[in-house]
Amino acid sequence: MLSKGLNIIVCIKQVPATTEIMIDPKTRTLIREGVEATVNPFDMYAIEESVRLKERYGGEVTAVSMGPPQAEASLREALAMGCDKAVLLTDKAFAGADTLATAYTLACGMRKIGTYDIVVCGSKTTDGDTGQVGPGLAEELGISHVSYVRKITAVGEALINVERTLDDYYERVEAPLPCLITVTKEINEPRLPSLKGKLMAKRAQITVWNAEGLGSDPKRFGLNGSPTRVIKVFHPSPRRGGEIITGSPEIQADMLVEKLKELGVL
Repeated sequence: MLSKGLNIIVCIKQVPATTEIMIDPKTRTLIREGVEATVNPFDMYAIEESVRLKERYGGEVTAVSMGPPQAEASLREALAMGCDKAVLLTDKAFAGADTLATAYTLACGMRKIGTYDIVVCGSKTTDGDTGQVGPGLAEELGISHVSYVRKITAVGEALINVERTLDDYYERVEAPLPCLITVTKEINEPRLPSLKGKLMAKRAQITVWNAEGLGSDPKRFGLNGSPTRVIKVFHPSPRRGGEIITGSPEIQADMLVEKLKELGVL
């Protein structure tokens, strides 16, 4: 048993609710204005697991998101599911951030929040699909982290025990607190918000911090702090028709070798 409850932070992101997204030709970033948005599906499992940890061990859950002002709607959904507090990091200076700048900005928000025992993230986002922000955030904070967590078996005063999914098996991992974990879809089944939860979330006050409020290095925010950039967006050219080699396996092998030599591959 823990002598006190857990301070849990869950990171969520608002993503486009459609695959038909548009790219700004000047900034080469996603156009989010006027596009229907939703909570990143993988983050729903992170929210659910955070709330379950609170129900199991006590404490409170703070949902944090970096995004435009409309991301407040996603934070209210997290509150409706059982989170206790919500923090929105929003500023035009954050726009165009890659995974490194995003991790830095979130870390600045975490430091301002103060004490935390466990940080929970989804394994990836549907609009980026890199899986880099969670581990990057842990590195920025200087804390332990475990990715692809499918089950939390126990949380003690100073340690967390989890099961981590790998390609064709899983491993049991023990890590010191504070710790960041990224969770997979196998970990739980997200609940539907209750009517009471929705009403409470609608009235809840969301804390909003901008770049100045975080008081950190402005050169590490947004595009300025992003070493990776989208240089060009284009549709790949259609493939040319292939050539079918017939004959016995020996003949096919000889002909394939000759073709590769002609192409300069061999």
